[in-house]
Amino acid sequence: MVARTDDRRERPVGEIAHGDHLCLAFADDAEQQRVITAYLRTGLRRGERVMYFADQRAPGRILDWLRAAGVDPGPVTHSGQLTVTTAEKSYLATGSFDADAMVGTLHREVARSLASGFTGFRVSGEMSWALRGVPGAERLNEYETKVSEVFAGQPASAICQYDARRFYPAALHFFDHCHPATVRPEPLHTSTSLQIVPSFHGGKRALRVVGVVGHQSAGALASALETALGWPGDITVDMGAMEFLDLAGVRALVRIAEQLPRTRRLHIVNLDPMLSHVFQVVGWDQIPSLTVSAREAPDGTR
Repeated sequence: MVARTDDRRERPVGEIAHGDHLCLAFADDAEQQRVITAYLRTGLRRGERVMYFADQRAPGRILDWLRAAGVDPGPVTHSGQLTVTTAEKSYLATGSFDADAMVGTLHREVARSLASGFTGFRVSGEMSWALRGVPGAERLNEYETKVSEVFAGQPASAICQYDARRFYPAALHFFDHCHPATVRPEPLHTSTSLQIVPSFHGGKRALRVVGVVGHQSAGALASALETALGWPGDITVDMGAMEFLDLAGVRALVRIAEQLPRTRRLHIVNLDPMLSHVFQVVGWDQIPSLTVSAREAPDGTR
């Protein structure tokens, strides 16, 4: 059972480069801390100027993350290499959100960083302030588009953070696609032939299967599905980048679907049309807690 590969917009935090403007959708505090700590620490190590705009987190908490990662924030804060401030003093400095003014601020911060001898500029901001009915927040999508233009071709990068527990799935999906790319979460499983990565599909938390699910790796898929059982709501498995799926992998999917209560569903999406047909012929698509949807074939059919 074979499926074609799929080009994706995701990028590991360790591969973020100058010119990048990425969206980080996260669903738990530990995931946010891992990604952001790695992003800030890497920038400091590379001699870049680093800024952080906190909202749900107190600024001191971000400094604690760095300390836990072996970075003393004192010297870099004193030298001006690191600035941790709040949304009220950055996005909302005028008492409302002025998209154009904030874009201008980022332009100036990039220029200031280079003029001060730093190798570049990187910034990350928590975006939950936009949910508080702040005047001007309706222009957030316009702002995100303009930020991509600010950083394109510049020695600068940005991660905008969206808490999936606070933003509705439709809004999360919308803001995700305002960015050229997204931060890839840490895989639940990785090997030379298979990665299983927490992701988002339509703004909802999902598992993304990349590579080959054969007899030897079906256990890894089963383990990842067991992890997803602990998430609230339905489970979505995105098969758009799957290259191969054997019967053991199918059985792992069916077994999890059969364990779900009536209030939950396992959604298999972007499945190869041939595989989707196999599910129908065998009757697996008749399991009440399982739904299967195929991606479009090259001729536009499903």
